[in-house]
Amino acid sequence: MRLVFIFGPAACGKLTVAKALAARTNYPLFHNHLALDAVAAVFPFGSAPFVRLRRLYWLAMFEEAAREDRPLIFTFAPENTVPSGFIEETRAVVERHGGEVCFVELTVSPEEQDRRVENPDRKASNKLHSVEVLRKFRAAGGPAYRPIPADLVIDTEATPPDAAAERIIEAFGLAPLASPHVMYPDPE
Repeated sequence: MRLVFIFGPAACGKLTVAKALAARTNYPLFHNHLALDAVAAVFPFGSAPFVRLRRLYWLAMFEEAAREDRPLIFTFAPENTVPSGFIEETRAVVERHGGEVCFVELTVSPEEQDRRVENPDRKASNKLHSVEVLRKFRAAGGPAYRPIPADLVIDTEATPPDAAAERIIEAFGLAPLASPHVMYPDPE
């Protein structure tokens, strides 16, 4: 099982690259906002219950996927409400079941990040969508999460999403699944 763990700052193209990768590999995509939005529907972002439940949600998904030998693509925005041991916990839970975590860092310049953050799709997806808020966040120290060691780093300003997906496939020797992930299979 391979967990392709794509991380980077807001508006660097994590979901766009992950979708391009999923289209080429047929791997399911478990993007950051699936857990974040589910937990934030009940508990405020950053509250103790939010932090605890989001972490459990992420790790439970990784463990079940690894246990079932189900490859998975995950997107992650490092920030200071994520427990400091999360990266090690992720690696441990996947490796415990014979899997491997492939860390892919996406980078983007602050100028391009400012341009992208106001994309209407970001607001519709309940993501950070204000340059003013982004700049305040940066001025306050940015994500304030410790560095994550990357197996592959891709500059998304210089690399279009399809090319980034191809680089990930080549770097990790990802083999596509025979058929795409189906959320609701036909009853037999």
